[in-house]
Amino acid sequence: MKSYSLPAGKKILALSGGVGGAKLALGLSKILSPEQLIIAANTADDFEHLGLSISPDLDTVMYTLADINNKALGWGLAGESWNAMDALETLGGDTWFRLGDRDLATHLERSQRLAKGESLSAVTAHLCRRLGVSHRIIPMSDDAVRTKVTTADGELAFQEYFVREQCQPAISDFYFDGIEQAAPQQALMDLLASDELAAIIICPSNPFVSVEPILRLAGVRDAMRNSAAPVIAISPIVAGIAIKGPAAKMMTELNIPATAIGVADYYGDLLDGFMIDNSDQSLLPSIEQLGLDVCSEQTVMKTLDDRIALAQATLAYANRLTQKTTQKTTQQTLSAVADTSGEH
Repeated sequence: MKSYSLPAGKKILALSGGVGGAKLALGLSKILSPEQLIIAANTADDFEHLGLSISPDLDTVMYTLADINNKALGWGLAGESWNAMDALETLGGDTWFRLGDRDLATHLERSQRLAKGESLSAVTAHLCRRLGVSHRIIPMSDDAVRTKVTTADGELAFQEYFVREQCQPAISDFYFDGIEQAAPQQALMDLLASDELAAIIICPSNPFVSVEPILRLAGVRDAMRNSAAPVIAISPIVAGIAIKGPAAKMMTELNIPATAIGVADYYGDLLDGFMIDNSDQSLLPSIEQLGLDVCSEQTVMKTLDDRIALAQATLAYANRLTQKTTQKTTQQTLSAVADTSGEH
């Protein structure tokens, strides 16, 4: 697999939710070395179920990079069996959140290690090593943050809304329980504060419930703004449709345009660049009016080659943005020197 050439010592930080983010994370992992890529995953979807600690987005990214994910479903493990769930159903147990037999092992191991006092970061690193994932995947925080969705049927935990209710209730608001007390993962903050970053990539994940929890952690948004590395987001909305998940439905119910424009406006001045699908090229002028640099590529990822191609295009876009910023800074410096010389 052809690698992508980054300047020596430089790294890419990818912020990811579940399925959509994991696709681009996989593409990036195919062209960047383990030393060059760090993936920070949303953990506000995490919850406790059947006495187990479950981290859906972390596991989706981990299973995807380990190449053991169920590619048809987009979540869970390939070649899964469901004996435990079938037996639990016979006993009258709660089976709305389906945990496959092999997947259960992940949650059992995580739960036991957390109960012994290990951090979620340490447990995630252990699971990745055991599954042969060499690229670093880190949780956004080792502290508990839980997404709550306000619907016409009352407040629901995110997995209740997403899985049990199949996103059917109309939502009017959402919030992240525990976000004020949660500390961002230290490696994430250290990386954002360093001069090692070549780019920060917001994968095509749900802006509201997959990316926003990461951005809401104390200091993260400011650190991203202050970073010299360009911040790029790939729109998860293509032609008014969310490729995966309830993002478009949520946008409509929250009175946000369910288009790439709505996503760009939501992220606002956090971004240096925004990438949309080629099918949305007509939206380019409107997004540029928001003050954003924008480009279009094929962002719908159906195959591994699509994932790699989008990863390459995103890194090339980051490089163009960096060169543009460098040229602007050089011009400003030269102009300042010329003005100073003219005073003498």
